[in-house]
Amino acid sequence: MKFGKEFKREMVPEWIEAYVDYNGLKQILQDIRRSKESKQPPTPARSLDQRLALYRNFSGLNLQSGTQNTGDIEDQVIAVNTVQHENSGKFYITKFLGSPEGAENEISFFNKLDHEFNKVNTFYKDKVDEVMREVTLLNKQMDALIALRIKVMDPGFDAFGSLQRLSFDINNSTPSRITSPLRMTTVDTDHMPVGTSFDPSYSRQGSSTNASHPKVPINRTLREKRDIDSQKSDPLEILDHIKIVNTFESPMSTIRGVLRESKENDLSYKKEELKKVEQRLKIIFFEFYQKLRLLKHFSYMNLSALAKILKKYEKITSRKAARSYMKMVDKSYLGSSEEVTSLLDRVETTFIKHFSHSNRRKGMKILRPKHKIEKHRITFLSGFLSGCSIALLVAFILLRDDRKLMDKEEGTSYLDKIVPLYSFYAYIVLHMLLYAANIYFWRRYKINYAFIFGFKQGTELSYREVFLLSNGLAMLVFAALLMHLHMNSRAEEYVTPIEYVPLGLMAVLLFITFCPFNIIYRSSRLFLIRCVFRCICAPLYKVTLPDFFLADQLTSQIEAIRSLEYYICYYTWVKSSHGHNTCQSHNVYNIFYFILAVIPYWFRFFQCIRRLFEEKDQSQAYNALRYFLTILAVVIKTAYSLRKSLAWEVLAILSSLVTTLFNTYWDIVVDWGLLRRKSKNKFLRDKLVLRHKSVYFIAMVLDVLLRFAWLQLVLKFNVPSLQGSTVSSIFACLEVIRRGMWNFFRLENEHLNNVGKYRAFKSVPLPFVYHEEDDEDKEE
Repeated sequence: MKFGKEFKREMVPEWIEAYVDYNGLKQILQDIRRSKESKQPPTPARSLDQRLALYRNFSGLNLQSGTQNTGDIEDQVIAVNTVQHENSGKFYITKFLGSPEGAENEISFFNKLDHEFNKVNTFYKDKVDEVMREVTLLNKQMDALIALRIKVMDPGFDAFGSLQRLSFDINNSTPSRITSPLRMTTVDTDHMPVGTSFDPSYSRQGSSTNASHPKVPINRTLREKRDIDSQKSDPLEILDHIKIVNTFESPMSTIRGVLRESKENDLSYKKEELKKVEQRLKIIFFEFYQKLRLLKHFSYMNLSALAKILKKYEKITSRKAARSYMKMVDKSYLGSSEEVTSLLDRVETTFIKHFSHSNRRKGMKILRPKHKIEKHRITFLSGFLSGCSIALLVAFILLRDDRKLMDKEEGTSYLDKIVPLYSFYAYIVLHMLLYAANIYFWRRYKINYAFIFGFKQGTELSYREVFLLSNGLAMLVFAALLMHLHMNSRAEEYVTPIEYVPLGLMAVLLFITFCPFNIIYRSSRLFLIRCVFRCICAPLYKVTLPDFFLADQLTSQIEAIRSLEYYICYYTWVKSSHGHNTCQSHNVYNIFYFILAVIPYWFRFFQCIRRLFEEKDQSQAYNALRYFLTILAVVIKTAYSLRKSLAWEVLAILSSLVTTLFNTYWDIVVDWGLLRRKSKNKFLRDKLVLRHKSVYFIAMVLDVLLRFAWLQLVLKFNVPSLQGSTVSSIFACLEVIRRGMWNFFRLENEHLNNVGKYRAFKSVPLPFVYHEEDDEDKEE
């Protein structure tokens, strides 16, 4: 694989703008090659003096004109100057020492190279500084955890002696040689003292890769001894200055938080409390470790890109510049910083010691989960099951036409009773197929859907696996439907079993969904069940993106939810009356027929209310109003269906139109982020994932049309050529298709928001809060 494709594939999607523009530099090199071949004068570029003049306009700039090159004078092609800024740090500017005549493209190349390198170097330094600030917080959290463990597990334990031995454990630790998995260099590391997690001020001895930085003397032991001496009165005094942060993630914590009106709880010193704290810190350390790994990989990939592009430059121009430039890169913060490597080793040591019972294999398995490997049998099974599904569908159609069920009144009545029992699966299969298509396009356009949904690494389903599940379900449904039709032709032989074929299919589906064994993607099934449960219990649970995203999917599956009501009705009323009564003849069924359509919107309404009070986001109030108007429209339609009058009909039409217009505006402007007035792309937004802008306009038009097709679910349109509930089924399928299209652009907008904020990691709240920090914040 070429480096350009590998470089693009290995990029962190949310940091893509911070990487070296390898393709842009490569394009300039192609221009240099063409200009050399055609000997045409290239376009003029800004000179070094002009760029230095721009830098001198800023206050606090010191120009160090000494070059970074150590080779022979005749071999020097470039000279790298360092510009020091008081606030922004160092910037590097390259001066081209060759003849400027006919070398404008080469000057442009080094201008672009300097810009990209300065961008990468600044971004990397900012991220490392952010990491070092997090280290300080994690040190305090680990100190509190160790003290809480001692207090809970063994109150009579000699805490002072233990902490003293743990603090001085660094003197007895022996250096080890560990090879970084993300950058193939060997570095020195020391074992952490168990009493603390890691220290950002600690610097390794004997590191040959950081020779340009002065070595920090080891004063850790003296500092720890001084800290312990200051706590000789009570080593566990730290517990008197901390509280547990209430994240309101469970119903009980939410209710207690509302009653107490406090986000902090006093320590109860119970094992359950300790277990929750350990679990949260375990997640925090895992996320922190992933951030360090990506930072290390970011540094490695960008250094490789700089080396590769300079090698291409030398090959095209036959001039030596890579050695001089890479020496400067190696001395820069990007090339010489070892903080990330040091922290990686120390996080591993801490995590293994405190969260995996000193079992290194278990700890590293958690910290470095294996990437999911695509299996060929998934593709084979998907094709096989899809072929079986199509064959069974064709067989059902031929059997139906052969027996002329659609031409007989008895056959039509039979299909009207049976098809709703299987239409539930049709909506689910269609939704799954669209979700598989969504995953395919999200991956193709590098939309990090796994991070957005919060899937654990290695457990997310690929589009092939979702396609496999949908085809498997479709095959079961068509097989059961064909069996039902065949057994109906011999009703005398299968009087009782024929009625329970749809119910048996439902039992199989429920068994697969709630199966506790580790088969058929158990982690994904549990994730789905958890999200559904959190939707049902809204607003008692903290609302996350998977929760409200799933609730939005449920709003497009109203007909599927109503099909579940039909199951209950069929096996209680219709079957007991031997088919003489219909569900529509019962008032209770008709009332719940519309109430069930309200439930998904009710979930979303409560989720918006929860986010409004928790996030203080004013837009959630308008979003809640939108769902409330939808609920109101459905209620009015219910009243109109019970009391046929002109007044109720007018109210139903007006409420449905207002709701549809509001929802359409919210889809396009808020959820998709389109129709921006001051956008670089007219009527769209500044950043787009798709190259063809026409796709966005087509999607907006389709969303408007399909939104008004959803209007039919409230106002029944009679189409004489279609029989039974066919019209409702068609419009329900159109709504599912609209939701599938909405899914792609919704996650695209969310991904671009993450890219704009360089947000590549989920934030997990810290379990402990210190009173001293609160007091300092109040004083400030």
